[in-house]
Amino acid sequence: MKKLFILPLIAGSMLVFNSCKKVEGEGGSSKITGIAIENKYNSVGNIIASYPAADQDIYIVYGTEDTYFDDDIKTSYDGSFEFNYLQPGTYTIFTYEDCNTCGSGKKEVLKTVEITEKKSTVIMDTLYIKNL
Repeated sequence: MKKLFILPLIAGSMLVFNSCKKVEGEGGSSKITGIAIENKYNSVGNIIASYPAADQDIYIVYGTEDTYFDDDIKTSYDGSFEFNYLQPGTYTIFTYEDCNTCGSGKKEVLKTVEITEKKSTVIMDTLYIKNL
């Protein structure tokens, strides 16, 4: 009878300890901040203007196992954005830019960002976005 009681107790303990493992995503105390800049190009491919990408959709993918975004935000008037309350881990930040040779007319601009410790702020490289 004791053996029948101990087996579910061990299985339950394993479930509790494994479910406490934190993975990439929300629920943490870190954040990723960045700036998006639009580069306006002329017909021959030269940059004719560069300005903050206001009201641009920015996406985040939690971890490296997925390709579909987990959350999105819009940039502020100055092109800044911030993803808050993240766990340590690896994240992909992306947005879309114009593309003349792509079937959809758009292509992604990807940046990989790693948060290595709790309660930290990671300032990522600037996202430069082509505007044709």
